[in-house]
Amino acid sequence: MKYHSSLLEDWIKNFYYGLDIYHPHQLDFLDIAARLGMVITFKNITSRYFEQDIIIDERLTSQEQWQEFAHELCHILRHEGNQIYMPKPFLELQENQANYFAYHFCIPTFMFLKLDMPNHRNQAIYYLANTFNVTNKFAAQRFDRYQNQIYTSQLIAENSKMYTY
Repeated sequence: MKYHSSLLEDWIKNFYYGLDIYHPHQLDFLDIAARLGMVITFKNITSRYFEQDIIIDERLTSQEQWQEFAHELCHILRHEGNQIYMPKPFLELQENQANYFAYHFCIPTFMFLKLDMPNHRNQAIYYLANTFNVTNKFAAQRFDRYQNQIYTSQLIAENSKMYTY
């Protein structure tokens, strides 16, 4: 079955291609930030975007820092406004969007599709986590989202066949 990428997946692919990033080993948030002219500061506080700097919590593992960078980058590239002054539902929407973005940014679909994935779920998750330098929990959530997208696409294709005249 042919995979149909979402608009976000296409946006991320084009973003990475614009930075000449094509392979998992090229995914380094310090390098990406430098290419974008952004400053990364490591502090003993929760990660955030503040006054043109991305602040990353220095207490986190390298995998968690990569994931946090992707989340904060979404706010910079795809959101507007100061969250301090936002209504709670809009703030929650932006946070959910940033979390969703992080899954696709840290494990880009165009790279994911090129992998020779193990057949067993736990092995696949471990492989994703190591290939993309993310936590096992993050890799499991990304893997499950991908599997759900494939399953949903198959259901839609099957249902469309049932109702064609």
